[in-house]
Order: sequence, then structure tokens, then C-alpha cells
Amino acid sequence: MIRGSTNLLPLLGYPTKAFKAPLIYNPWFEKNGIDAVVVPMGVKPEDFPAVLRSIFKLTNIPGALVTMPHKVATAELVDDISTAARIAGSCNAILKRPDGSLLGDIFDGTGFTRGLRRKGFVFAGAKCLVVGSGGVGSAIAASLAAEGVKQVSIFDTQAESAEGLASRLRQHYPELLVRTGSRDTEGYDLVVNATPLGLPGDPLPMDITRLARASFVGEVVMKTEMTPLLQVAQERGCRFQIGTDMLFEMIPAYLEFFGYGTTTAEELRDLSKIEY
Repeated sequence: MIRGSTNLLPLLGYPTKAFKAPLIYNPWFEKNGIDAVVVPMGVKPEDFPAVLRSIFKLTNIPGALVTMPHKVATAELVDDISTAARIAGSCNAILKRPDGSLLGDIFDGTGFTRGLRRKGFVFAGAKCLVVGSGGVGSAIAASLAAEGVKQVSIFDTQAESAEGLASRLRQHYPELLVRTGSRDTEGYDLVVNATPLGLPGDPLPMDITRLARASFVGEVVMKTEMTPLLQVAQERGCRFQIGTDMLFEMIPAYLEFFGYGTTTAEELRDLSKIEY
């Protein structure tokens, strides 16, 4: 039920047909008696800068969710951004602060690391390999650094992208050991696929010939639960995290960011009506 008192949280992106967030947030808001609703709003890239500023002139919009293709542009349009957003070079959430200024943040990496923590992964002293240095990979690398891991190695077929991410990590986390150039999985406590390669028939995104049983394997691909990479991990006895865990684990962080309390991934899965 939308009332005169309802806060609107725009979900800004284009096109909107595949948006799933309203099917997760809105049932939770309704169950918990929170007078807010997530509303899909389709905005083409050429219109986004003007629309973004105009939307926040409305008094019942305390923040917004941002998805493709606007995450990178958002980082340049808000007044301030978090360290994670600076490293990732993108934002997927905006908060309107009491003075009217806009704060941008990104929660892909937060969702990923929250999921790892709940599965018992130990960050202190960990050596991590992240394959893929786009928006999601950058956000995950930033969150791993914030959790205090010892090393983050970055691999991307676009070497310039990997080196750029490595440079930003070193700038914000000078004590972190950062390496690039190899996707060999030997010796890592955590191995992350942050590329789109994850569907049956896709090549494996990394060299898993020396993947150890003790390694934890993380996936970001959501269209299929047990990707070829996770099937290999399971066969070898590795602990692993499926792609949708990142989605459901990041939403509590969004809720906290917007001041709506928090929840659990299990509750969100039970309430949502998402089909992949």
C-alpha cells in the first residue's frame, strides 16, 4: 500500500524489465511495517545526469538504488563516495544526507564478504585471487581489503584494467600485498570468479588444475546456481559460495545504509518471488 507518507526508493537503470530488487525489498518492507517502496525507474544514459539531480528534489525520496548502465556515472555525479566506491569506480546506492548532499556507496563486495563471513571464512592473513576487474570484481577486491586480508591478486584479460584496480588498492590500503598477471589458483585461501564466464559451455575463468581442497571458491554468476567452476570446487571438496548469495547478503547492508534496520539473507529468500 502506497500512502502519502510513503518513502520512494527509485531503482535507476535501463531497461527495467529484468529488475528483481522490488521482488525482494517490497515484501520485506510490507512484512515489517516499513512505509517505503522500491520503484523501478527506467532512465537512458543520456538523460541520467539531469534525472538524478531532479529526483532528489522530491521530498519523499531519501535515497536510491542504481544498476546498469549508470553505476560508473553515479560515482561522478554525487557529492561524496565511500572508499569502496572510489576503488570500484562506481556506485549502486545513493543516500540523501540531512544537508541535502548525496553520498554514493557500493555493496556488491559487502554482500560477497558478508556471505563468506557467515560461512566461516577467516579474512585475517588470507591470500585471495580475484579474476575479473570490472565493477563487481573491483568492489569485491575493495571489500576484501577492508576486511584485512593479507594479499589480493587480480587477473583480467584486459591487463590495463587489472593494473588500474591494483593501483587504487595500493593507494587506499598501502599495507596490502597486491599482485597482478596470473590466474593460477595454487596457494590461495580464496578464489573468486568475478567475470561473466559461468554458464554451461563457457571456458573456466581461471586455471584450476592446482586448486587445493582447502581453498574457498566464490562465484558471482547468478543465472545458474552450480556453475562449471563451482562444480569443480564441489568435486574437490572445497567450500564455496553461489552467485545469488552475494545478492541476498548485500541487501541487509543497503537497508542499514538507508536507515531501515537489517535482516538476514534467509528471511529475504523466504519472502522473495525471484525466478532465475
